[in-house]
Amino acid sequence: MARALEMAATDLQCESNNKAHRTADFGFAQLIVRRGNRFTITVRFTDGGYQLAENRISLIVETGLAPSEKSGTKVQFPLSNSLDESQWNAALVSSVRNELSLSICSPANAKIGHHTLKLLYTTQGQPTLFDLGKFILLFNPWCSADAVFLDDENQRREYVLNDQGLIYRGTKKFISQIAWNFGQFEDGILDICLKLLDNSLNFLQNQDEDCSQRHDPVYISRVVTAMVNCNDDNGILQGNWGPDYSYGVPPTMWNGSITILRRWSKLGCQPVRFGQCWVFAAVACTVLRCYGIPTRPITNFNSAHDTEQNLRIDSFIDANGKSLKESKDSVWNFHCWVESWMTRPDLKPGYDGWQVLDPTPQEKSEGIYCCGPAPVKAIKSGDVDQNFDTPFVFAEVNADYVSWLLCKDGSKKQIEVNHRLVGQKISTKAVGSDEREDVTHNYKYLEGSEEEREAFNKADMKNKLVIEPEKKFFIKLKIDKVNMNGADITVTAVLSNQTSVTKNCRLIFCAETVLYNGKPIKECSWKDLDNLTIGPQEEKTESLQVLYSNYGESLTEHNQILIVALAMEYEAEELLVARKVITLQNPELRIRIIGEPVQYRDLTAEICFTNPLPVNLCDGVFLVEGAGLTDEQNIPCPVNSITPGQEVKVRAKFIPQKSGLRKLTVDFDCNKLKDVKGFKNVIIRPKAK
Repeated sequence: MARALEMAATDLQCESNNKAHRTADFGFAQLIVRRGNRFTITVRFTDGGYQLAENRISLIVETGLAPSEKSGTKVQFPLSNSLDESQWNAALVSSVRNELSLSICSPANAKIGHHTLKLLYTTQGQPTLFDLGKFILLFNPWCSADAVFLDDENQRREYVLNDQGLIYRGTKKFISQIAWNFGQFEDGILDICLKLLDNSLNFLQNQDEDCSQRHDPVYISRVVTAMVNCNDDNGILQGNWGPDYSYGVPPTMWNGSITILRRWSKLGCQPVRFGQCWVFAAVACTVLRCYGIPTRPITNFNSAHDTEQNLRIDSFIDANGKSLKESKDSVWNFHCWVESWMTRPDLKPGYDGWQVLDPTPQEKSEGIYCCGPAPVKAIKSGDVDQNFDTPFVFAEVNADYVSWLLCKDGSKKQIEVNHRLVGQKISTKAVGSDEREDVTHNYKYLEGSEEEREAFNKADMKNKLVIEPEKKFFIKLKIDKVNMNGADITVTAVLSNQTSVTKNCRLIFCAETVLYNGKPIKECSWKDLDNLTIGPQEEKTESLQVLYSNYGESLTEHNQILIVALAMEYEAEELLVARKVITLQNPELRIRIIGEPVQYRDLTAEICFTNPLPVNLCDGVFLVEGAGLTDEQNIPCPVNSITPGQEVKVRAKFIPQKSGLRKLTVDFDCNKLKDVKGFKNVIIRPKAK
């Protein structure tokens, strides 16, 4: 009587398969492959003195909690003579005595996530089922049949494989950059990113339906934008736009996504406190790159938040030039989202490519706080009827800015309409370098061009305000230099009269500390100049001083001050307004690497900082981190007190775990100075074999 067939071992060949599928950076502890390509495994049975019959073998692949063939989460297939990359199938590579080598291929539209692999052997009508192990399947931008296929190797390396990058902030005139550790390949991050899908509302409400759609990057990316914020679900981050960050971490103190994701998982999927737009965007970028979807962070300067969806942002000031909260509309000095690359078979042809995804909770979409994917091509052409949330994103880069004066009697006077303010210097990190790439042209045609007017016609011309004739009496604000945090600031208003008549007016300056989303905090300087006379074809300049002693206490972590100049011309009752947001620059963190940068060898970073403020700094801490460089997200280096002008040096030790170009990021925070950032590129040489 023949012995029952018994399996001795399975070798998933994690190292060779992961290298072939460009997932080696995840490590080799588990099999991680990309869909649309083959992988090879070896199965060894106990030697029972029998011959395995190839035609009696079939394989079963399952995903989800309740796999079913109906939902496409379970598939069974026999061995075939050759591999077909359009469907799940397998072929025998070799059979030596009791050992089988099998090549398995997934289709380019397979579900992503955790899978189990089983072998079914049938002899004399009796089936025997063997569990071969588990593997993770990801999107494949290297496969031309995959919906996320990107036909550029340099871009694939940048937008999928790069685990570090740059994010832009500040204002359109003074763009600053911070380094961010996306860390998608760090230990445990992939499992946490997949855990995110299993905690979404979609999964909790209907697991079978949710898992059946996990082949679709449009569906997956929309789930991610909902789950990165916690407004409706067990999402990752809780938003807080300050200025009080009690009971949490100020958003500016994060240097990367790793600790945020690990903390969310460790807390049992309770939200991590706190995030703002660039943190939401960066975490989403980590998750999407982890899945294999090409993704890049985007920063839009002067970004509109159009609550009424009428393509106009109404802004109110009083007769003293002070900002008033009369409208829910706002213009953020900068706002971050991500773009992901995918096809859009759910839309009419022409909208494949980059799609806007915005996980920052601003407005609800289909009842929950998420945004996108919205095709960038549709935004540029004004085709706002395309899914998802294209009208909202269109307004973010194209809305008109309407200034109003609120009079003491409650009446309102329109001052001006600015067609050019919103949507400036839209930025992302360049491929393969630390340069900034301006992608504004992807979102909008040149302001005032025929194509731009046509896009507005498509979007909603009935709400579009008429372009005003060019003014011959106008006001501008000028700042001659980059202003350092801690210094006194001088702002100049230039009144220009290009008419043939004399203008008599009153000029009011108002300076307010503001949050980066435009919300005013506190007035820090004011000046009223009455009976100014500007003759025909004459310019007149007046200045306002903003002292550190006045702005220092209310300055937020983004170091931004709004200057408003309001001119009221007496005879014609003409109103002029100029606005400028000043971003004060923090001091430079100077970083020096001590030691030979070799994988698995001790390294030291020396960080040098000089206090620029005229006051003592207390309770300071330097946080050091780097994907592939540091074991933990942060190496804290505390400093108790730093006097004005004092230079301090701290040292942080670490052991690089990965070779290649790495970014060491440093953040310094204390009682009077926040969000001081720096980074150092370090090339780590591989350990000698």
